[in-house]
Amino acid sequence: MATKVNDTVITTRWSEKQVDELIAALPRQRWKRLSGGPGAHGERVYDWARVAIRPCWEDGFGHWVLARRSVSDPTEIAYYVCYGPASSRLKDLVKVAAARWAVEECFQTAKGECGLDHYQVRLYRAWYRHITLSMAALAYLTAVRAQEAAKGATQRTSRTSYPSASRRSAG
Repeated sequence: MATKVNDTVITTRWSEKQVDELIAALPRQRWKRLSGGPGAHGERVYDWARVAIRPCWEDGFGHWVLARRSVSDPTEIAYYVCYGPASSRLKDLVKVAAARWAVEECFQTAKGECGLDHYQVRLYRAWYRHITLSMAALAYLTAVRAQEAAKGATQRTSRTSYPSASRRSAG
């Protein structure tokens, strides 16, 4: 869950600290450069670090503050409070945090193509039906696009009955 720079958390030593203070106290070696996955402009590469928080980890689960620092502007840092299995690696937390971008892109697409944002909230049931119908329409359009792309790919690549193993001579 994304959090504000001035939010406070309970540390493993039972003290209360702001998330930016916890991350600022980390040594340089704790930052790792990892990709958050492909984005609109290529790989989303950031520096990432985490700090364990909350002293009572129960049933093999724990909490961390995760920080994402921009490579081009190191003063630009985003913070997350994470919960998961105690065996979670930094790479695992980054993967989950980066999944948020894909979800946001999905909602933007649904707004533009399926009218997700074209409703007036009067009753919860009406809002719920509208959201459900919009997301079902997006799922249908996505499936149709995938089928058409697969058809187009087979039609384009099968110009001859003997496909070439070479990229240069392939149709």
